Parts: sequence; structure tokens; C-alpha cells
Amino acid sequence: MAEPLKNLYTRELVEGLGREVVSVWAKFDSAAFVERVFSDSWDELELKGRMARISETLHCFLPKRYKKSLGILLKVAARFEGFQYMFFPDFVEKYGMDEYDLSVAALEVLTERFSGEFAVRPFIVRYPKRMMAQMKRWASSKNEHVRRLASEGCRPRLPWAMALPVFKADPAPVLAILKKLKADESEYVRRSVANNLNDISKDNPEVVIEIARSWLGKREQTDRLIKHACRTLLKRGDSEVLGLFGYQSPKHVQTAELVVAKAVDWGGALEFSFVLRTSKDRIGKLRIEYGIDFLKSNGRLSRTIFKISESDFRSREKQVVRRHPFKPISTRKYYTGAHGVAIILNGEEVASGTFELVM
Repeated sequence: MAEPLKNLYTRELVEGLGREVVSVWAKFDSAAFVERVFSDSWDELELKGRMARISETLHCFLPKRYKKSLGILLKVAARFEGFQYMFFPDFVEKYGMDEYDLSVAALEVLTERFSGEFAVRPFIVRYPKRMMAQMKRWASSKNEHVRRLASEGCRPRLPWAMALPVFKADPAPVLAILKKLKADESEYVRRSVANNLNDISKDNPEVVIEIARSWLGKREQTDRLIKHACRTLLKRGDSEVLGLFGYQSPKHVQTAELVVAKAVDWGGALEFSFVLRTSKDRIGKLRIEYGIDFLKSNGRLSRTIFKISESDFRSREKQVVRRHPFKPISTRKYYTGAHGVAIILNGEEVASGTFELVM
């Protein structure tokens, strides 16, 4: 099992941070700083809680004047790089809201090393017009990390971050930035554009469908961007979006010999298989998915869709074998009892079965 990200915040990391601050500002009490970071329920804190603890403790031990403490941290930040040091932009978010110019300039610098995608969002909420004008300027930056911030920072539903309800209601200000970045030379930036559009599709699907229609077929890179941007609509089986990518009704394909394990033990994997056949000369273009109907605490079932493959299948028959693991993940809680599994072709459910999860 992967090591939790919160464990990136080791005593060694925090002690190293303290030493660097001392080298810039000799009055910094490094030993007391480290002890306070690791006091009071540190072990119970998750990733963002630990990040916040470090930035809050820095504030306690640095000069009270924001401009001076920010100047110290900018010098220190230049010596680090990586996701785990996002407490630098977090400091700006927490203590620089009243110092707009200083803070926005700092986030532009910091995002090149750590990403300011979380920290920029409260500034968008408080200074919407100024910040979106700034994001447009960032979209023209020579630095790909700054251009990515222009897109990533205004995602309506950025994971682990505060939502931006104003853009859920009306994504027009965001679209102006995404259009500017859709053909960016950096895949890193284009992927952010796709993720932003995918966020928008959850509240304004018609907007993204219209963009898909107008952007598709111009450039191969943009086509890939749009495909990724429409992934939620594709999982939902939106017939219009499926049609845009060449997925038609699979009526000519028969799903046979569905075999689903009767039970799966907690920690194991569900095994199932099926065969696809057609009377035509080939199966053709298919998006093959399956849905797991997970049992919830209230006794109801909630479906999650998983992709198996998508291709233009040239054979008349294809066998599919799949294993779905039932192991601990942070985003789902499992319950003993009857679950369901469904086979989905081009957005249409074509076969289903049941199995028992045994804890």
C-alpha cells in the first residue's frame, strides 16, 4: 500500500526548513519552531492539516509585519522544490489577503516551485475581477507553471480545494482563459485545461458539449484535450458526446457468457468475464466499461463506472476478463452484502450480475 502523502512531513524536513530560515533571519528560533510543529495531535492531522500547521507555526516565529516575513520566506523558498513545500503558498493565502499586490506577486514566484493552485482561490473569491484579469495575464507567461496556474487555479471543483460557486453558476470568465491555453505548447498546461473543462461539465454540460463541437477536428493535441475534458460525460453515457467521438449504439453487438464470481472476500478481487460477438464482419468502435453498484450504509446501491478499453475492434468476437480489487481506499467505505456489476458498451448497459462482498 502506498505511503500516505501526509508522511512527507517528517521531522527531518521541518528541521531542515528551520535551518534555512535561520540562515536568512538569525532571530528565528528553529528548535522552538520544530517542537511546536510536532506538538498537539500532530499524528491525527491529515495532509492539508499538517501543511497548515507548518505555515501557521512559521507565522508565530517570523516577524509580525507581513511584508518582512514574506521577504524572508521567498528567500528560503528558492532553496526548495516539490509538492510537500506548498506551505509557502499556504502562508500567503492565510496571512496576505489584505496585501493583494505583494501576495499575488509572491504566488507567481512560488507557483514555479510548488504550485499556488490552492492559495490563489481565496483571492479569486475576494477580488474576482482583479484576479481574473491577473489570470489572463498569467495565461501569457513564458513559464509553463504560471500558465498552468491560470487554468488550475480557477477550476470550479478543484479536488482538495475550496469550490468556486460563482464559476459553477457561470463559467464564462474561466472559458476566456481556457480558450487562450487550449493550444499551449505544454502538455502539462493542456491537461489542466482539460481538467477544468471536465469540472465545468459537471454543472454546465451543454457548455462543454458546445466547446467540444467547435474545437474538435482542428488539431490532434486539441482533440486529445477534448477527449479528456469529456471523460465525465462519456462515463455518464451522454449520447451526444459519445457520437462526437464516433461511438454509436452497439445494437449489433451481443454480450454473452457473463460469468460473475458469487462472492468476493474483503481484500480480494471480484473476477468476472464476458464475450462480445457480432454477426457483422467486425465488432467496430467500442468503449467498453463496467459499473460496480456499491452497497451504501443506507442499504441503497451507488454505481461507479470504470473503463476497460476503447478501440476499433476488427474481429467478430472478443473475450473480456476483469478483476476489480476490494482494498482500502480513502474515498470509499465498503459494506458487507449484495453488490451489482454491469457491462456497458458505448454508454448502454447490456448485461448485469450480482455478487456478495464478505468482510
